[in-house]
Amino acid sequence: MASYCVSRNSVDLAIEPVMLCKLCLQECPRHHLFQLTECKCLFCETCMRQYVAVMIAEGMVEHITCPDAQCKKQPKLTVKEIEKLVDKQAFLRFKRLHFQREVDLDPNRTFCPEIGCETVCHVCSHSGGEGSSALASLAKPVMCPTCGLQFCSICKSKWHAPNSCDEEIMNVPKEEAGIPYTNAEDAKIKRCPVCHDDFLLRHYDKGPCKNKLGHSRASVIWHRTQVVGIFAGFGVLLIVASPFLLLAAPCILCCKCKMCRCCDEDDT
Repeated sequence: MASYCVSRNSVDLAIEPVMLCKLCLQECPRHHLFQLTECKCLFCETCMRQYVAVMIAEGMVEHITCPDAQCKKQPKLTVKEIEKLVDKQAFLRFKRLHFQREVDLDPNRTFCPEIGCETVCHVCSHSGGEGSSALASLAKPVMCPTCGLQFCSICKSKWHAPNSCDEEIMNVPKEEAGIPYTNAEDAKIKRCPVCHDDFLLRHYDKGPCKNKLGHSRASVIWHRTQVVGIFAGFGVLLIVASPFLLLAAPCILCCKCKMCRCCDEDDT
């Protein structure tokens, strides 16, 4: 009876279907494959985990679709599918980036530009009537319910009525203006609405700089300390090394002169 069970199991393993993964081009047993809900495409679970993890790490959460280029539907992976394929930390990053994308695309919601606040504020929309489409593109005052900041819905600076955003920029004193910028879509230089043009801050990765370096008071202080410390370290190193360089310079010159004299004597 035991030998019959062993032979039965070996037969079941032998007839288990094997399919080709279109990503790694390796044959995998059916129970190692991951099937997408909408398009029914099959890929090995290892490839799908790597694919989704890379897309989330690159911030491309809106483009996590079926990786098969020949798939006619090209559906987006569901939230449940993504949760199954990545660890908890990556899934939390996915939800955060996905929510930020939703707010960015919603004309009735925006993030508070105050550093460290990150509250989602409601933007009042004009209702009905002629020219409502034109009025929708005008600047509106937005009040943050958390920090109480009243800011412009377009340029994210403090509310500047009755001036327009461009007029407000032009009225900035020269000593505070710094690098010229505008908020036009075709502008080459735009003001960052999150970090307020802090020249010590750096933007990492592509796309919006939310939740990156410098968007909390602690990270601003820490980054400024690092930058100042680097320059101070170079200055101290130069001061300490300068006496040794001054003492070593004559010795180096003398050695070179002796070598030149020896060469001249050999030539003669």
